[in-house]
Amino acid sequence: MPATDGERGVYAISVAADLVGMGVQNLRLYEARGLLDPERTSGGTRRYSPNDLDRLRRIGDLLDAGLNLAGIGMVLDLERQNARLREEQEVPPWPTVVTTTRTPRSRKPTDSTKNSWPTPQ
Repeated sequence: MPATDGERGVYAISVAADLVGMGVQNLRLYEARGLLDPERTSGGTRRYSPNDLDRLRRIGDLLDAGLNLAGIGMVLDLERQNARLREEQEVPPWPTVVTTTRTPRSRKPTDSTKNSWPTPQ
């Protein structure tokens, strides 16, 4: 199956690093730790896709939140699993706001209930 535009690796490591505001060594480290798996050319050069850039930005956000690389790996795995399960179940992404309209209950009996209410004595 051909890669979609978001999956096709087009950016060299230096360009990808500049686009996400990280150092080249960081990108290599994240790949070594299994947080990222960029495409490789036949010559072995890394090519980063738009999806890879999104993932790098997410890694940066999680680092800023204080997670270490092991924790980030767990979060990314859980997010991937949740996305897969959502697709399987066709559930809208979180958060979904459910609104309900509540009307005040009337204490006055209606024709259908007036005979069933006890009468005060």
